[in-house]
Amino acid sequence: MKKNNMVAMILAGGRGSRLFDLTKKVAKPAVHFGGKYRIIDFALSNCANSHISTVGVLVQYESILLSSYSARGSTWGLDSNGGGVYVLSPREKDETGLGLYNGTADAIYQNLDFLDQEDAEYVLILSGDHIYKMNYEKMLKAHIDAGADATIAVIEVPLKEASRFGIMNTDKTDRIVEFEEKPKQPKSNLASMGVYIFSYKTLRKYLKEDAKDSESSHDFGKNIIPDYLRDGLKLQAYRFKGYWKDVGTIDSLWEANMDLLKDNSGLDLFDASWKIYTDDPSATPQVIGEDANINNAFITQGAIINGDVEHSVIFSGAEIEEGAKVKDSVIMNNVVVGKGAKLTRCLVADDVKVPDGAVLGKKDSNEVLLVSKALIAKAGGAQ
Repeated sequence: MKKNNMVAMILAGGRGSRLFDLTKKVAKPAVHFGGKYRIIDFALSNCANSHISTVGVLVQYESILLSSYSARGSTWGLDSNGGGVYVLSPREKDETGLGLYNGTADAIYQNLDFLDQEDAEYVLILSGDHIYKMNYEKMLKAHIDAGADATIAVIEVPLKEASRFGIMNTDKTDRIVEFEEKPKQPKSNLASMGVYIFSYKTLRKYLKEDAKDSESSHDFGKNIIPDYLRDGLKLQAYRFKGYWKDVGTIDSLWEANMDLLKDNSGLDLFDASWKIYTDDPSATPQVIGEDANINNAFITQGAIINGDVEHSVIFSGAEIEEGAKVKDSVIMNNVVVGKGAKLTRCLVADDVKVPDGAVLGKKDSNEVLLVSKALIAKAGGAQ
């Protein structure tokens, strides 16, 4: 029996096409973040800190790196007896050959045998590509106390932005009475975070019924949640007050990294009471040259700084050479910013060599510039 009898299932198979070259060969949850982390570290660390011992990671797109990374459950303390991290990929089907996960609900449906084996009473379903800290034990208690069939974590967003999200409309007890997917005229500002707790027996029944429906998109937001509402089941909203960001675009990934530089953003990686764990290989200490000039920067071990860095996040192994100026930028793993180069409002992908003297990005641009090997090659520079 699990400590809280809840099994977590992390949906980590998305393509992440809006991150462009960052996800060309890497699944979105495996993209680096915050100097030395990967995005999926947040969901896995939340599970570990919430005393969830069994976690399934559902992979699909570019799964090799993500699978090998996630399988090391000891990184997050998820390698105890009776638990662990289980990488769950689509399996071959007898009639149709190789199967794929065709929607979020279908991904869970294809792994009902795993959940049956774990004798789950509750199932926690998460996205593997969000940045946040959350105590899922508290959410489970709220689910049980409310006698809910499903509980959905929600966060208040500005009403003018609510049309970008799935919106939960509730009564005065926070029971969900209506779900609207990206409504043009939202009735509330309670946005779904993509964090669900289901009582497993009921969910199992609905997933099996949904699998038989050829007209279904096999998606929680489009099908399962509306089916619960249609049948009068009890769906409860769980209001989350902390930091949360979906880093599905270049701008949002840049913004989340920039939030590390703010004192009051709510994203604190130094909080010892709720650590974010990661596979942290031995790295050399950071090196700050005598001519370096640093102002409000987040600099990870293994970085070498000999130029100017202002309001930027510098990842492990990155090097800022003499005379280079980096401002309002995210410099990812093992990037080299050449001598005299100037970068403003850029996000530089792993392993890129920015040529000496290059000038990239603009301070008044509405978009963050993704600097990839392809961009450098197109400009005729070194990679």
